[in-house]
Amino acid sequence: MRIGLLGGSFNPAHAGHLHVARTALARLGLDQVWLLVSPGNPLKPARGMAPLAVRLASARAIADGRRILATDIERRLGTRYTRDTLRALHRRFPRAVFVWLMGADNLAQFPRWRGWAAIARETQIAVLPRPTYTRGALSARAARRLRRWRIPAHRASALALLPAPRWVFLPVRQTAQSATALRRAKKFPPGDTS
Repeated sequence: MRIGLLGGSFNPAHAGHLHVARTALARLGLDQVWLLVSPGNPLKPARGMAPLAVRLASARAIADGRRILATDIERRLGTRYTRDTLRALHRRFPRAVFVWLMGADNLAQFPRWRGWAAIARETQIAVLPRPTYTRGALSARAARRLRRWRIPAHRASALALLPAPRWVFLPVRQTAQSATALRRAKKFPPGDTS
């Protein structure tokens, strides 16, 4: 089983997340994408964060329940950091191959993640563009340090079959939708449980 992992706050989940999941399924040859709804992102303030149940419900609303699944497995595993989550998933599902999915905005801040170098050594990574972040992210510290393990986009479907460390940047259509913009438009008020 080849599984893409898209972690995040999903505050709320939106069409951009769905675009990433569908793109990853198609371009990376994945069997499933799991939307890992974080109980609490250590790099984001808790203020303005909707309750986990609300964020999970928003992720489930965009998932299809078959190839795109929304889960609160990090809460159930008791993990807070991506490195710990990945290690727990590798132990729990030893026959699965996991590919970490991230936007260019996260690649730019990847060195701020606890154990980021270990994540890159142990798990294949696919990076997708984000408006205003892509150019800077591809020349930033993480991309420079991981340069020798980057594979060309035309080999993306082989990523899950290659041993880590390996990563790919997928130059695909971008979506400008963001959770921040949705909250500002008051389409998903934090704490709303309706």
